[in-house]
Amino acid sequence: MTLNRRGFLAAGAGAAVMATGWAGAPWIRRAEAAEFTYKVGTDLPASHPLNVRIQQATDAIRTQTDGRVDIRVFPNNQLGGDPDMFAQLRAGALEFFTLSGANALSQLVPKTAISGVGFAFKDDSQVFAALDGELGAYLRKLIENAGLVVQEKIWNNGFRQITNSVRPIRSPADLQGMKIRVPPGQLWVALFRALSASPASISFNEVYSSLQTKVVDGQENALAVVDTAKLYEVQKYCSMTSHMWDGFWFLGNRAAWERLPASLRDVVSKNLDAYALKQRADVAQLNASLQKSLEAKGLAFNQPDLNAFRELLRKSGYYTDMQREFGDEEWALLEKVTGKLT
Repeated sequence: MTLNRRGFLAAGAGAAVMATGWAGAPWIRRAEAAEFTYKVGTDLPASHPLNVRIQQATDAIRTQTDGRVDIRVFPNNQLGGDPDMFAQLRAGALEFFTLSGANALSQLVPKTAISGVGFAFKDDSQVFAALDGELGAYLRKLIENAGLVVQEKIWNNGFRQITNSVRPIRSPADLQGMKIRVPPGQLWVALFRALSASPASISFNEVYSSLQTKVVDGQENALAVVDTAKLYEVQKYCSMTSHMWDGFWFLGNRAAWERLPASLRDVVSKNLDAYALKQRADVAQLNASLQKSLEAKGLAFNQPDLNAFRELLRKSGYYTDMQREFGDEEWALLEKVTGKLT
């Protein structure tokens, strides 16, 4: 049996369709029929619960809009770093983007960083009571006033923990003079200076080598980052300080959003918010399982007395400074959930 080149290509294409589960090519017809083909960019790996649940949400959106809205997910900085994607979002080259309120978003809307105040939240229930409640509504209004669209439910990145190669952090005294890598941003610098550590702002792509060569003693991140970046290879201790919560607002370009008819916007928002709630539970479960797997890889965990850290921050004037930074109204909304901090 012989095939000419055209026949071979047609047969190959058919095999590819069958291999990928696209028999009958319904996906191809939907893509061609889509009235609105949008992109969403993230900075996390494709396997992270953020991207897994966003993909599920976009699949549901495509189905429920009969293929009219096709949102394609670009994880792991495929479209550029956070500053690049944020610029693309604002310019209209990117329709959706997930971004931390404590980091790049705070450069445009400074008060979104209030969700990252050190040792403010005691657990996830407090975080989401605040950000699904009055504080979140207030912050979303500020984001909208800055010209962006923001979905109602914030996505979870979890609490950040401290790792280092020197000693367990059992009390604030153990941090004194310790060189800690922090992300670029005054929020992190202010917190670790108030704890008498020596913070150093270093880009994430240099964290592993900086720890390996002892440029810094430690770093702080969610456990998922410690695992995926293999920081356990160059760190000995992990102290469950939960010193700062981090999450992602699901942002949209206003012009792109307003091109969608109201009925389609409703479907998009409904699914994004529903899957955000599922992703929050995923992250909590992931962090619990990661502690066990990281212990198996040699990282020694301990649970510090967190009240001692809060008391030091209170006495040092850190919370008073943060109240002044964010404003009395915003601080009152935060303390409505956390209790008195200052």
